[in-house]
Amino acid sequence: MFNIIERYMNKLSITDVDNFAKKNNIILSEPELTFTYQFVKKNWQQILANPNVLNLDRYKDKFSPENLLKIKKLFKEYSIKYKNYL
Repeated sequence: MFNIIERYMNKLSITDVDNFAKKNNIILSEPELTFTYQFVKKNWQQILANPNVLNLDRYKDKFSPENLLKIKKLFKEYSIKYKNYL
């Protein structure tokens, strides 16, 4: 499974991140989108290895309050949904 995710992450574009956010009713500003893309590309392995380590509140200065709440909710939903596959 890790190899599949790694290949996907290597091809991940900022447009992919934006489309995923929009699909989940999260409209990111340009700085929010850039930060999210760079963060995900840099930290995805650590997040998959231990999702409980991710404290999204540490990044509250990077997102609007509304987007931060939506991102936290989305992360929780996906963590629950896919934890058995990782």
